[in-house]
Amino acid sequence: MAEFNNSRSVTEMPEGDDAKRSFHHRMFLEPQEKKRSMKALVVKQAKKTCSCTPAKVKDYVFSFFPVLQWLPKYKLREYLLGDIMSGVIVGVLLVPQSIAYSLLAGQEPIYGLYTSFFASIIYFIFGTSRHISVGIFGVICLMVGQVVDREVQRAGYDLEPAVLSVLAEPAAHANATVSPLNQTSQKLLCDKSCYAITVGATMTFIAGIYQVAMGFFQVGFVSVYLSDSLLSGFVTGASFTILTSQAKYLLGLDIPRSSGIGSLIATWINIFRNIHKTNICDLITSFLCFLVLIPTKELNERFKSRLKAPIPVELVVIVAATLASHFGKLRETYGSSVAGHIPTGFLPPHPPDWNLIPNVALDAIPIAIIGFAITVSLSEMFAKKHGYSVKANQEMYAIGFCNIIPSFFHCFTTSAALAKTLVKESTGCRTQMSGMVTSLVILLVLLVIAPLFYSLQKCVLAVITIVNLRGALRKFKDLPKMWHLSRVDTVIWLVTMAASALISTEIGLLVGVCFSMLCVIFRTQRPEAPLLGWVAESETYESLSAYKNLQTKPGIVVFRFEAPLYYINKECFKSTLYKQTGVNPVWVKTAKKKAAKRMLREKEVDSGGNQTSISLDFVSEPLGFHTIVIDCCAMQFLDTAGIRTLKEVCKDYREIDVQVLLAQCNPSVRSSLIRGEFFKEGEDHLLFHSVHQAVDFALGAQEDSGTSASK
Repeated sequence: MAEFNNSRSVTEMPEGDDAKRSFHHRMFLEPQEKKRSMKALVVKQAKKTCSCTPAKVKDYVFSFFPVLQWLPKYKLREYLLGDIMSGVIVGVLLVPQSIAYSLLAGQEPIYGLYTSFFASIIYFIFGTSRHISVGIFGVICLMVGQVVDREVQRAGYDLEPAVLSVLAEPAAHANATVSPLNQTSQKLLCDKSCYAITVGATMTFIAGIYQVAMGFFQVGFVSVYLSDSLLSGFVTGASFTILTSQAKYLLGLDIPRSSGIGSLIATWINIFRNIHKTNICDLITSFLCFLVLIPTKELNERFKSRLKAPIPVELVVIVAATLASHFGKLRETYGSSVAGHIPTGFLPPHPPDWNLIPNVALDAIPIAIIGFAITVSLSEMFAKKHGYSVKANQEMYAIGFCNIIPSFFHCFTTSAALAKTLVKESTGCRTQMSGMVTSLVILLVLLVIAPLFYSLQKCVLAVITIVNLRGALRKFKDLPKMWHLSRVDTVIWLVTMAASALISTEIGLLVGVCFSMLCVIFRTQRPEAPLLGWVAESETYESLSAYKNLQTKPGIVVFRFEAPLYYINKECFKSTLYKQTGVNPVWVKTAKKKAAKRMLREKEVDSGGNQTSISLDFVSEPLGFHTIVIDCCAMQFLDTAGIRTLKEVCKDYREIDVQVLLAQCNPSVRSSLIRGEFFKEGEDHLLFHSVHQAVDFALGAQEDSGTSASK
């Protein structure tokens, strides 16, 4: 039973004191009984999991396929118009972005359309959010593209043309075996585009497996380590890498894509080395596209409350640029790089390359984590805004299957995308039926319209990609406000952004996570630890350094440590306490021992001299306080080092006649103190429910000791 002293306990009182003081009672709290039988818990959970009833099977099927819950309740008249409008608009916006982001992922344009088509259908079946748009996302495409480029280069597709021609010759002469060339020539039976999508699909499959496993084992807690400031900094840093990777298309340069650590700097060095080879036609086209896209995008944002639907300027630019390139014969005349042939229909399904899994398994981990973290956070954000709930675990299943199933249909990794989700919400979306409408729009393009984009210049796609980075790059404008709100979050943002841009996206994410965790540790390592004062006419105690006109009780010091007390900050706790009270009990004890030894030596020489009286005066010099009350309200937990530190502090102060009282301990801290045998027998009443009660007890105890001394 937990026992608190509600004020002070008085066993003997002289007559007449009843009029001046009243008895105060102790408060008893009876803890809840905790069942600690692990066997019983395991058996109970096993019975719950293994039991199979028709109702339970139905609930499981309905929870795994949320579409079965909401589709029968679909309100045709109320929802259909908004879903159709938002689906068509998102589809129109998604077509040019799918083609543009395919280049970012190192793929042919058709594969971006496949990815957007399948992702929308699968999320329609498995997703619990009514509003998010799942499809291609710039940062994910960048991470996929970096791995694809690395594997393509390893496979020998970036060899010189002369070498490639030798490798591509018929193997009729090849009784001789040269293993490296044989291995490369076997890979080259599949051309570069084919091998690139094989790598992308294999990594997408593995990322989806990771995401489904996270949902199955309910390890969604991993996303809590990706704070808003960390994710924002990561996306902004990756945006610089995206911009850099697309810069060569703006200038019409044919330079290899840099990958690995420092790829951003290496890419810009290559660009400036080859800037004299700039294609003037591509440069002028890029400039004209910027002139059209940026102002129109700004108008869309400024007047989005008045516009029923955003102006599909990207589609207009793509159509106009394709017509201009085709009739102006820009490829033949000026050597502009174009999208090339985009086939209609669908390729037959093909499984991932199991031999590639060891090469990409590690790269798929950060892609899987980023993908589900963004999807879950956007789902919860829009669910909260519109007053419904989403299941985080089911969202992980949904985004996992949005990667696993499409990987058999020549697709690459997907996740939710904020920009398209905002458009979807603002244009009247009510359910994921709008996702099906978006898929129909993309299907129309795949079956009929796709080949018409043959003459589309790649620089136009690069411009579309770069213009869509404005939101992430605008975060720099929010830095002053962020700095004002939280300097720690701002530093996390800057470190993550710089590491993601200058080192690499994967390492930048790891640096951001490690740095944010270190920030948490450092903040608990040296927390605030103020002295408290009493607010007049109340039972409240607040920081003396934060507020004016607070009062202190004579002989009592109230100290608050605003962090858990554990092995990292135990020395900080002691040093801060000694500094705030102005008394280090170890030094006082040492001084007393030295004075006592000096007295003994002086007594041997002169038993009654003046020097002896000075020493006695030094030993009996008062400290200025008799009680320290430690406010433990901000201590979430104690470890063994923390309990040992509290024991040492109490023991050291007790030896110099100062008592230490603890107040406002939560149940976890109280339980730790009891298990750690902090209290001697009969002393557990010195644990107080509030600072006011502890101070009242100390004052009463001092009065009682003064009364006893006078007797």
